[in-house]
Amino acid sequence: MDALFLMNNLWIVVCTVLVLLMQGGFILLEAGSTRMKNAGHIAGKTVFTVGIVSIVFWAFGYGLIYGEGNALIGFGNFFYGDATTMGEGLAGSVDFFFQLAFAAIAMTIAFGGFAERAKLTAYVVFALLFSVLIYPVIAHWIWGGGWLAEHGKQDFAGSTVVHLTGAMAALAATIILKPRIGKYNKDGSSNEIAGHNQVFTALGVLVLWVGWFGFNAGSTFGVADAFFGYVALNTQLAAGAGAIGAMLIVWAVTGKADVPTTLNGALAGLVAITASCAFVEPWAAVVIGLIGGIIVFFSMRFFDRKRIDDPIFALSVHGTVGVWGTLSNGLFATPELATVGRPGLFYGGGLEQLGVQVLGVVSCGLYAFIVSYILLKVMEKVMGGLRVTEEEEIIGLDLSEHGGYGYPEALSRPETKTGS
Repeated sequence: MDALFLMNNLWIVVCTVLVLLMQGGFILLEAGSTRMKNAGHIAGKTVFTVGIVSIVFWAFGYGLIYGEGNALIGFGNFFYGDATTMGEGLAGSVDFFFQLAFAAIAMTIAFGGFAERAKLTAYVVFALLFSVLIYPVIAHWIWGGGWLAEHGKQDFAGSTVVHLTGAMAALAATIILKPRIGKYNKDGSSNEIAGHNQVFTALGVLVLWVGWFGFNAGSTFGVADAFFGYVALNTQLAAGAGAIGAMLIVWAVTGKADVPTTLNGALAGLVAITASCAFVEPWAAVVIGLIGGIIVFFSMRFFDRKRIDDPIFALSVHGTVGVWGTLSNGLFATPELATVGRPGLFYGGGLEQLGVQVLGVVSCGLYAFIVSYILLKVMEKVMGGLRVTEEEEIIGLDLSEHGGYGYPEALSRPETKTGS
């Protein structure tokens, strides 16, 4: 068996494991950014979400993305079972495994808009629908040979396909579910509902940061020319610049170097460079990440002023910055690295690639939002509501949805001894 074939496949399996471990980062990030009474619920729903997406992606999702179809949707390879282990590029099962991990990340991002107030049944049903009707369609348009691929849309590892798609579904959910109890006052002012553990949040960001090398560098799909190292370099530079940009802007505006904002800045840098990590020079990666870190700060404040309650800032980190990351290709993509599409504006490519990137952002963002909104509205009608009762929300979803606390010793009543 060809050694290069083995190395390519081994590399992608390792990267897939890194991407799957990003779910652990999301557990820590989301649990740390919300209240203790919901921590067990958040951890549990993240794990079962990966289970649902895995089965649905095997049955339908992969075939809708990569099956032979048309410019709008693929069709074929359902209930995937390719056992081929020889050939060029990747073994079919290895490619499937990698693509499945990306689908699970998009779903987890979408569920950020459900945090601390949605019924467990809403998670289950929407996970099924999102994994068939939303994510595969957009992934086919860009990565599966669909109409945006034909236009030369550049999205190397998924600023649009994964991050913007998930964020637009989260936006639809957040609007329909409405803000958490106590988040906003009658006069429109906002109350801070602080997360219960900044250390968890920071650890979550670090786990995501490491996992992102599987996400971006793994999207090279091989080791032959070691180009994955260049992609990793750009990823690291953008993440660092994003953290610095967010910390400096929040410090300048508020007088305090807010920790959660700085952490979101690092994630913003990672999201921003995801679309362009293979198409731009390192100096551009720094600029892209730095701008992403600044944008996320203002985006967080914008959504809060609009009374859109986003507990883990998914709309800003993955949505607003996902848009910026996608558009950055139209500015910074170099002639040498633009293996898809054309060079960016700053490299003599004019406005053509930027126009394609705008087209992709608008079409994918609208599709994900509109379809998610319709599905959630139908679910709300059929299921008798998506949100838990006021009493259940106050008690916390750990107890109301699962019958036990994520921190049983801290939140349960101490047992009273009886007898002599």
